[in-house]
Amino acid sequence: MDILLAVKAIIMGLVEGFTEFLPISSTGHLILAGSLLNFTGEKVKVFEIAIQAGAMLAVIWEYRERIARVLAGLFTERRQQKFVANLVVAFLPAAMLGLAFANAIQAELFKPVPVALAFIIGGLVILWVERKPKGVPKGLPHASRIETVDEMTVLDALKIGCAQAFALIPGTSRSGATIIGGMLFGLSRKAATEFSFFLAIPTLLGATVYSVYKERALLSIADLPMFGLGGLSAFISAFLCVRWLLRYISSHDFTIFAWYRIVFGIIVLVTAHYDLVHWAE
Repeated sequence: MDILLAVKAIIMGLVEGFTEFLPISSTGHLILAGSLLNFTGEKVKVFEIAIQAGAMLAVIWEYRERIARVLAGLFTERRQQKFVANLVVAFLPAAMLGLAFANAIQAELFKPVPVALAFIIGGLVILWVERKPKGVPKGLPHASRIETVDEMTVLDALKIGCAQAFALIPGTSRSGATIIGGMLFGLSRKAATEFSFFLAIPTLLGATVYSVYKERALLSIADLPMFGLGGLSAFISAFLCVRWLLRYISSHDFTIFAWYRIVFGIIVLVTAHYDLVHWAE
């Protein structure tokens, strides 16, 4: 692997890790970053999905104690069984729709302009959800009926799973769909964020395994260093991002991410329209 390819792989991994768990769309940023770096093609699409496993491992490491308790009590504790059941229910909508429409989505929507439009629309949705409800004093968070992930019902999990399915549209943001969707359905910001983290484990693992297996003919042993560098840099940056986000949400809302999405989306559309930047497809 040459130095330039290694640098591109590391940059893409950093982009993945720093954006996977923020409501700004890692897939959208990877598509745009790959376009700017001239790092495109069918193999790169597999790479972009595979390095999500690095980000997933960061969540596993951050919540290793909770995950260990879940595994230890999976067959004996009702609380852990309920938690796993909620994850399975929330995982299924996106998994089933992804299997049905993955090829069409990749062919038509994995392009800079559709991604930019999704950025803007997603930003407007976040602004709408984050508006201060009547009756909630200034400076206090939204009123919510669910403060922790253990209070969630199967119906709550299904609703969040349906929200996550919208993230099949690149630029929407998986974490954004689950966090903002969870808040819309009554979860506190902290509970919605943590459930989004946990839901990332089966979602990203499933996407990685499915994509690598499906496109295995494109890959060879020579690709391992590129995938390894991308996955490692995604792990490190995602770990830092998760730690930061947990502190951030204790005293902030997601409005800044909404405006970032809108401004970034407009910049992409303007530069594409006036051919100021050549956004490769």
